[in-house]
Amino acid sequence: MLNQNYTIINSKFGIVEEQAIFAGGCFWCTEAVFLELEGVLNVVPGYIGGATTDPRYADICSGETGHAEAVKISFDSNVINFETLLEIFFATHDPTTLNKQAYDVGTQYRSEIFYLNEEQNKISEEYIDLLNYKNIFGRAVVTKISPASKFYVAEDYHHDYYNQNKAQSYCTFSIMPKLVKLREKYQSKLKKAEV
Repeated sequence: MLNQNYTIINSKFGIVEEQAIFAGGCFWCTEAVFLELEGVLNVVPGYIGGATTDPRYADICSGETGHAEAVKISFDSNVINFETLLEIFFATHDPTTLNKQAYDVGTQYRSEIFYLNEEQNKISEEYIDLLNYKNIFGRAVVTKISPASKFYVAEDYHHDYYNQNKAQSYCTFSIMPKLVKLREKYQSKLKKAEV
């Protein structure tokens, strides 16, 4: 069952599935981070926030479509909540650089939260206000908050990119440091290793 807040309730399995959409630079990095979290059911890379219909990766890379590389996260809110996802989102990318994450430059790499309901909007606004008030990053947070528009699922080869390409230099130098930080700071939030 789907309610107005994009919440799917599966009483048979005791799961309350909700969704969140974050853009935090390259979606390979963002996907790898959220796949590690307990309570995250699925992470889908894609494109959102632009004007072009059915954009492809080559279109996005031009920077002319207006889309951001983003991930749509499905999570069990009985296990992990939106606030925790938001905290980890901000802890694993630089929300103070406009249209840039490390060596990735362009509007497609912007930091943006695409809210799915007014509660997510309010929580996101309050969280950014708190980060700025406490001067957590030493600079102002430039992360945008926008209502979610149509989310276009990325091509198949982008899915689970890190786990399929760990030896690639981008994965080694850009994604692995984020995962190390995540594993050190949020160990209690990680999926347990299957025996």
